[in-house]
Amino acid sequence: AAADTDADAGVDGPLDLQAFRDYGESWYRSRKGLESRFQPREPLARQPQVTAEARCRLVSWLIPVRRHFGLSFETLCLAVNILDRFLATTPVAADCFQLLGVTALLLACKQVEVHPPRVTELLALCCDAFSRQQLCNLECIVLQRLQFSLAAPTISFFLEHFTQVRIAARGADAAEARDARSLARGVAELSLADYAFTRYAPSLLALCALGLADRLLQHRAPLDLRLGGYPEALLRGCMRELRLLVSLNARCLPAAATQPP
Repeated sequence: AAADTDADAGVDGPLDLQAFRDYGESWYRSRKGLESRFQPREPLARQPQVTAEARCRLVSWLIPVRRHFGLSFETLCLAVNILDRFLATTPVAADCFQLLGVTALLLACKQVEVHPPRVTELLALCCDAFSRQQLCNLECIVLQRLQFSLAAPTISFFLEHFTQVRIAARGADAAEARDARSLARGVAELSLADYAFTRYAPSLLALCALGLADRLLQHRAPLDLRLGGYPEALLRGCMRELRLLVSLNARCLPAAATQPP
């Protein structure tokens, strides 16, 4: 099934909440167990031409492309995962890097979206610098390198899971949970473009993004960050780096992100 759009994602209806109570924890354990398998280690280590700055520019370009087509945040997260996993396996020429980004986005769309963009629409965004055949050829290469294994656990999944845990709790403030999720998604989006955050697991980034959002929004009942089972020192370190990232990119987030906690 396709992921929800940003506007309507989440657990707001009683049927969704009941489904989460029945299956949410087992689904979380399943996805959590796959994190290390799908998380590339130092994806640029084998790249003689692709730098962290080039990766930042490409992902930062994919973010408005995602919005242009009305794609879900899950699609963006999965596209970046496909991109990084391919970079970890195969050297990429600098003049083909944008084509790789578009190819990763197309594969993610096919995995998540009901109506993925047409190839011609994606190529037009590259000023028709690449042909349909080039994209199709690279798509086959990426699939072969990744052994057709695309269903990676993403930051988006864990943001939704922890938000649902919060909403399902007795006496929960659903409005606070949704507000935190919205701001945390913006923080997570920033982290996707920053190569320094590739060393953190998606579930850890999701927890810390939600924790930071709670602080910035001064919520009365913040998420319990012990939910993920991570050491406190690791949580503090990741959140500290996210806070620095937010301070350097405050214009990209709602006004609440610029206020002191």
